[in-house]
Amino acid sequence: MKLKEIIPILEELAPLGYAEDFDNVGLLVGDYNSEIKGMLVCHDALETVVEEAIAKECNMIVCFHPIVFSGMKKITGKNYVERAVIKAIKNDIAIYAIHTALDNHQEGVNKVFCNVLGVKNPRILLPKESYIQKLVTYAPKENATEIKEALFKVGAGAIGNYNQCSFVSEGKGSFRGNEKSNPVIGNALEYKEIEEVKIEVVFEKYLQSRVLSALFALTYYEEKAYELYTLENKLQNVGMGMIGELEEEMSEVAFLQMVKEKTGTGGIRHSALLNRKIKRVAVLGGSGSFAIKEALAQKADVYVTSDLKYHDFYQAESQIVLADIGHFESERYTKNYIVEFLSKKMPTFAVILSTVNTNPVNYL
Repeated sequence: MKLKEIIPILEELAPLGYAEDFDNVGLLVGDYNSEIKGMLVCHDALETVVEEAIAKECNMIVCFHPIVFSGMKKITGKNYVERAVIKAIKNDIAIYAIHTALDNHQEGVNKVFCNVLGVKNPRILLPKESYIQKLVTYAPKENATEIKEALFKVGAGAIGNYNQCSFVSEGKGSFRGNEKSNPVIGNALEYKEIEEVKIEVVFEKYLQSRVLSALFALTYYEEKAYELYTLENKLQNVGMGMIGELEEEMSEVAFLQMVKEKTGTGGIRHSALLNRKIKRVAVLGGSGSFAIKEALAQKADVYVTSDLKYHDFYQAESQIVLADIGHFESERYTKNYIVEFLSKKMPTFAVILSTVNTNPVNYL
């Protein structure tokens, strides 16, 4: 398969529009027109992973963490990032990163985390804000169905578990084109009043260019009248972290021991135990201190994440158990999920799970 044929499948797994603004996701190294003969899926695209790709005859690496995160002014091999990039380029290996595009997906990192821990009925802990947009447009009444179908086709009108959602109201519109106009209805310099409809649809922010392109491609008017709004509504099925419930409540010690065994962590740093049962569990794979307040607000009994600092543990306020299990450990099953997804989508293509341990943290 060509790389450009694989990328839409990767974006189905983790839409790049879901990624956080600070992140660096998508194709980091490679030529869109190159022929891909095998794909290696890993957590971090280190030099050792590139060597593994070479040995296993894979000329594409799909990594969770982007190996290139911030700006690079020189590539001289002076650090682990530059060495990995140089080796990939020398061996014609493409590198594609997923990271927060999958963190924010309702079936992604944190759903996998919940499945591992036996957390049932998980829902997004921190839904994305300022991410839902609304298009309002005006058109002749007889064109309403055509317009809605074109917008639905590119993803507009999806709300939670529903699609093809819209609102249409009727009224009277007026217009008069100048001498340079070429109106579809009437003539230049002619005042017209017609029966119009106002069509309203919502869509996720990353779809804006597709939605507007679909609108402009229609020919019912020479000039399209439209309005765009960013809504304050939270996008409930996209965002960071998840919260759900255990099937049976557990003691704090038993729960933490189970987490340790399931994730293979060398140790768990946690806040004071409260001598209460654990039932409601919040999780966030990767660095999760920013969501402590939300876990408290949603009355989680425990919040499992990583990279908590000394003062973060004070935020427990004797109301919740905060558990830091390690960054790698909180995301360790993500690459397995990526392999499973891609193998189903491309059953005849070589998708290989990396066996290189890229966790930089060790325990005594």
